[in-house]
Amino acid sequence: MGRHSDGRRRRLLLPALATSLVLVLGAAAWVTVSAMRAGPACEQHTNVLVTASADIAPALSLVARGLDLPCGSVEVQTREATQAAERLALADGSPRPQVWVPDSTLALRRAHQLGAADVPESGASVASSPVVLAVAADVAKGLGWPDRVLTWADVLAAPGVVPGMPDPARDPVGATALLGLRDTVKAAPEPSAAYVALLRRFSANTLGGDRELIARLPGSSDGGGTAAVTAFPASENSLLRHNVEDPSSPLVAVYSTAVPTLDYPFAELGGITPQQRAIVDALRDAVLGDPGGDAIAKTGLRAAGGQALRDHADDLRVAPEGIRTASLPPAPVVDELLNQWAGVNLSARVQVLIDVSGSMNAQVPGTGLNRMQVTMQAAAKAMRLFKPATQLRMLAFSTHLDGDKDYRELLPMAPVAQHLASGALEKLAQVKATPDGGTGLYDSVLDTYRTARREWEPGRLNLVIVMTDGRNEDPHGISRADLLTELGTLQDPRRPIPLIGVGIGPDADKTELDQLTAATGGQAFVAPDPAKITDVFFAALSRIAGG
Repeated sequence: MGRHSDGRRRRLLLPALATSLVLVLGAAAWVTVSAMRAGPACEQHTNVLVTASADIAPALSLVARGLDLPCGSVEVQTREATQAAERLALADGSPRPQVWVPDSTLALRRAHQLGAADVPESGASVASSPVVLAVAADVAKGLGWPDRVLTWADVLAAPGVVPGMPDPARDPVGATALLGLRDTVKAAPEPSAAYVALLRRFSANTLGGDRELIARLPGSSDGGGTAAVTAFPASENSLLRHNVEDPSSPLVAVYSTAVPTLDYPFAELGGITPQQRAIVDALRDAVLGDPGGDAIAKTGLRAAGGQALRDHADDLRVAPEGIRTASLPPAPVVDELLNQWAGVNLSARVQVLIDVSGSMNAQVPGTGLNRMQVTMQAAAKAMRLFKPATQLRMLAFSTHLDGDKDYRELLPMAPVAQHLASGALEKLAQVKATPDGGTGLYDSVLDTYRTARREWEPGRLNLVIVMTDGRNEDPHGISRADLLTELGTLQDPRRPIPLIGVGIGPDADKTELDQLTAATGGQAFVAPDPAKITDVFFAALSRIAGG
């Protein structure tokens, strides 16, 4: 950030930027701007339809108006990226564009995943806009801005900050911001736990996009008395537009090099005719050349490489230099981030089986604790990360814990909030391993899974979690082959119940856990060092259940 006086902070932005913003009527609206040079001598008029995100549409319109098209025109229509992806995939009968310029390559991937075969998965970037943490100016000043360069971690660690989030499932800003949130906790003692906790904070105020979040700013003219948010991810461009349109509640941009920028790919779709090809090529060349650069600068976007906003960086109070940010990760990485986010926002119904066999008395080097104690500490911490409405039952298992049964109930099925209020954490701290007990894994897993199947509840993520430091040691119980067969017969694709296996210490049998969990669509995780069980447990919850 540059350092400027408060007087300069409130200066009006250049007229060209303010004028271009008049064209931006909102991400959900249609805006049509035609550039036509058709004359009476033309035997056939050719039109090229361009669908674009609201923030890039004004620049595209300016470029299109400058094209020399003797018998053609360019029509620019504004459509929010996710909505455009869905329309391209569904082919709903509306006019199909020849060019699509969304705000992020993520939108191209989404359309392709939805079945829009003629949508490429990438395109030449025509502009960029960093994804920033938009912070209410009063909050930023309280943290020492502008004399101090703020980080996301600075803002999120400050007391009283109320974060919000544009829905990552629909907004590329929210999706890429998840990378920035994960980066802020990478040095935490338990990064996975800290990340889940941070997602919980943001999920409390998840809205459709930055305009809805801006309306929740303290003092916003659109606030309407709703609960305020004071920090949320947004594009730099939308932050600038807000500061022009509503200077009464200014925002400060806080940058992160871990968050990919919006890249505005120029995607040429299928079905372009030879006549349209000449117009599309002319438009692409102009947008990627000097005309495009001039138009982009006037609308408050950066060049494709993130370079400075020309001569206006001082007025706009944004980082004037080119910004080095992370590249957009592969699709599986983004999918995993979104799955974690979905899990955090979904209440669960969870059965947790915890090994209390004699081997859990083994000491964990460097901790002064045994395996039982570090495992129960992990379970207790995890309870605070589940949503309060999540239904949870916890059981201990060994051999012959309850008559002929290898397991017994520690906590009955009840909401996590009720468990926490009734002293569950203190109860868990008193659980001890049985001195001579074996590991009655198979019978315990099967009975618990049958209970989960019988009690399956719609609208929740139904899970069974087993935490063990060994392998099955009950020669009188069900065999592994028979257990796998029984688990297979209990599967219902419409009512999934993933089994999550968490192996504790060097004696945990990863192969065994892999086989059991795979039979249910679940996954196994192992912590060879029991001292790391907390982090492994949280990683498992983040990946499969979202905490």
